[in-house]
Amino acid sequence: MPDNARVHTESGRRHFLQNVLSGAVIGVAAQAGFEFAVPEKLSAQTNLTPDAALQELLAGNQRFAANQLTSIEHDLSILKERTVDKQEPFAEVLSCADSRVPVELIFDQTIGHIFVTRVAGNIVTPEIIASLEYGVAVLGVKALVVLGHGGCGAVKAAMKADAVPGQISTLYPALRQAVEKSGGSFDKAIEANAKIQAELLRTSSTVIRDAVKGGKLKVEAGVYDLATGKVTLSQRE
Repeated sequence: MPDNARVHTESGRRHFLQNVLSGAVIGVAAQAGFEFAVPEKLSAQTNLTPDAALQELLAGNQRFAANQLTSIEHDLSILKERTVDKQEPFAEVLSCADSRVPVELIFDQTIGHIFVTRVAGNIVTPEIIASLEYGVAVLGVKALVVLGHGGCGAVKAAMKADAVPGQISTLYPALRQAVEKSGGSFDKAIEANAKIQAELLRTSSTVIRDAVKGGKLKVEAGVYDLATGKVTLSQRE
């Protein structure tokens, strides 16, 4: 593993993220093309509470697992027209970049319903936090789910810690704590990682932390089963 991949311990990573967020997040968001001016009134897809928004995601996942999708019945032309000038998602999801995890399908949602961020290993980075903060502060999402999945290649690679090409090993430090807590179990490492990243979001971002404390947002971790199509939320420790 390169020396620069060993720099961040979990506490160091948390401190790093907090320092970045204190001043640089808005800059990151601006570079990404976001207009980070928070409007006087935030509007969401519906007037769902955080609990209701989370339940809507889970209900959609039940439809997906049962092959009873309803999102495909929406008129896409109308949806596109309505979302040209604005978006009003009710939830956001941090998922792995794995091609077997199509977030909107998994939760049976359509255009404009979910604000999705994706990165291998569904890990938290300053750029990911900036994006998720935009969803909370500007778009008014009510639920945030960190979604791990079975067979995650990033977690498997971090457990092996073998030499890999390019910059793939830069994922390892963010996943190390989950590997250490897994006791060598691949499945436990996947679940632990989702829980660790969700807790990191709750503590490293002032925007997310304040929204949770104010009862405006719910942050949960879950794991998607590739075989059954079901999402199971993780119990907090």
